This record gives sequence, structure tokens and C-alpha cells, in this order.
Amino acid sequence: MEPLFSPGTGWIEVICGGMFSGKTEELLRRIRRAQIAGQRVLLVKPEVDTRYHPKAIVSHDHTTLEAQPLPNAEALYALSEPYQVIGIDEAQFFDLGIVDVVNQLADEGKRVIVAGLDMDYRGRPFGPMPYLLAIAEFVTKLHAICVHTGQLAHYSYRRAPENDDLILLGSQRQYEPVSRKVFVQLRQREKLFHGG
Repeated sequence: MEPLFSPGTGWIEVICGGMFSGKTEELLRRIRRAQIAGQRVLLVKPEVDTRYHPKAIVSHDHTTLEAQPLPNAEALYALSEPYQVIGIDEAQFFDLGIVDVVNQLADEGKRVIVAGLDMDYRGRPFGPMPYLLAIAEFVTKLHAICVHTGQLAHYSYRRAPENDDLILLGSQRQYEPVSRKVFVQLRQREKLFHGG
């Protein structure tokens, strides 16, 4: 359930889950509601995320809102002063400094809504997300549907396992949502195939 924001009362909301689970759609829904309520809203994303548009956040279902691309967490704090509600997409791509910035913004009475992958393609906690989850007052964990079983998908399986870069921006061509059982099976198959 989405909390009702009272200006001057700060808190942190984290929307997390695997790829294709609807994190960005949920972030944009909450931001649009804050705009309808007449609140001053800032929407940001990391500069590295240029998949769909350089200056907008675009969900997989093509919902779009203008956003400010930022190089790092410090840049967010510098922009934040006049805003009541701050939305951050793809938070896993920011440096760990985002944790302190988000905490400071909430301490100053701002509503901070953060969306991001909670785990990387290896099934490990991703970047600053575990820290953001720990300090959030509200956490929403979303799931996609496993493309193999139709069950809840908790993992983002990378179809190109030979590329072991932690950050590989992608879409359904590079990643697919899978359940735990399928993730384990696919990872075991990779180990057999690659000898690791």
C-alpha cells in the first residue's frame, strides 16, 4: 500500500524486484500521483541508463516521464532543494553515496521513492540496493512471471553468460525473468558448459 505523504514528513520507499517485474511502472505511477496532488517532484536516473531515452524514464510498457540524468549521488543532493518528492529509477547503478544522500533527503522531510534491481544477474545483492532496503520505511517487492514455468520470477537471468560485466544494459533479448528453480538449473548448465 502506498503511504499518504504529508509535506515535511520525510521517508524512504523502495520498489525492488527482478527485471520485467514492473518496478519502473510503479515508480512512475507514484510520481504521477504526487504531481496530481500538486507536490513539487524531481525524477532522476543514472546517466549510464540510455536504453530508451537520454532524458526520460521509460518503462517496458512504454510509459514515459521526463527525468534528469545524473552522473552520481552528489549531483542528486545538489538538485533536491526545492522538491518535496524525489523519484530515483535504476538506483542499483548509482554509487554507494546514494545511501547517504537518500537518508539525508528523508531527514530533511522529503519523500524519496527509489526503484531498482535488488539482485544482479548472478543472484547477488546489487550495488547500493541492500543498504537502501535496510533504511527504507516502506518496501515493495515485485515479481515478474517466469518465462519457462509461469511461476513467480525472482531472478533476472542473463542470456549471454559469456559476458561477465556486472552492468550490461539490456532488454528481453539479453535477460529473461525466471523462477528460483529455473535459475538454479540454468546456472548449473552454464557451469557444466563453461567448465566453471
